Amino acid sequence: MSDKYEATDRTTLTRRPHRGIYDKDAIRAILDEGFMCNVAYVHEGAPRVLPTGYGRMGDYIYIHGSNQSTMLSAALSGEVCVLVTHVDGLVLARSLYNHSVNYRSVVVLGRPEEVTDPQEKLASFEAYARHVLKGRFADVRPPNSKELNSTTVMRIPIVEAVAKMRAGPPTDFEFDLDRDCWAGELLIKQVFAGAIRDPQGRQDVPVPRYIEEYEKLPSVERQEVDNTPDA
Repeated sequence: MSDKYEATDRTTLTRRPHRGIYDKDAIRAILDEGFMCNVAYVHEGAPRVLPTGYGRMGDYIYIHGSNQSTMLSAALSGEVCVLVTHVDGLVLARSLYNHSVNYRSVVVLGRPEEVTDPQEKLASFEAYARHVLKGRFADVRPPNSKELNSTTVMRIPIVEAVAKMRAGPPTDFEFDLDRDCWAGELLIKQVFAGAIRDPQGRQDVPVPRYIEEYEKLPSVERQEVDNTPDA
């Protein structure tokens, strides 16, 4: 079995193709680090894009919604494009022309399938919980049969997919290097700003460790090793 997704006409990068990544482990890692995606679909002949939560199990992305969801109904009748993006930092060059952003993204194209098996639907809820906060699923009540029946779950096969990333310092023109101007990378750090307890219910339950220790940092080591500059 190949460790890469096959590049298709739709996933082959024409601009800066060196940024394209088809490695399965790299694509899964980017997907697993997030929990929100943008889903592009066609509704009543017009393109639409909506943000939504997701989870991954194996080679599928799972998305949940109400049985009355317009997005899910439209998506299940055609093809979708799913985008996941992580912004790791601002790239501040010595000229506005060469400013950029360090990021990691994955685009998945495919035809969604509706999940009807109750066990797979329940497992997809757990996958989503793992994406949001590892350890959360064990603390909460899982969905009951009524809640599962009122939820539409679709899965998108991860077959036609490509990752794209930029990392590393700015790529300035040589004639700008002596300019009296600070240049470099401004790393973005994602953390919880605070945990506000729900005033309803028990007030003596301690804040779990997975909330106290939640933070995401762009990998400086990765940016230094896997640099994909503009040049």
